[in-house]
Amino acid sequence: MYLGRDRATALAQGPKTFRTAAEAIRFAVEEAAPVSLHGALLVVGNEGYSGARIRAIYDSPAYPLRRKADLAQEFSRVNS
Repeated sequence: MYLGRDRATALAQGPKTFRTAAEAIRFAVEEAAPVSLHGALLVVGNEGYSGARIRAIYDSPAYPLRRKADLAQEFSRVNS
């Protein structure tokens, strides 16, 4: 996963590696600075995904990991 305000910055900063693509996507959307998605590039095998596609995968019902917002709602329900 390359993250940066633009593609040149993302590539210059070098890749951050993750065990799975889903974990990389979750980091990019939930933890990295929002501007980092502008130049983001996720490379999985021979495929590359841009920031817009990364966000679309994260927002998809098929995304396999629990989202931070979902966990916060569950925590709030349990502690109410």
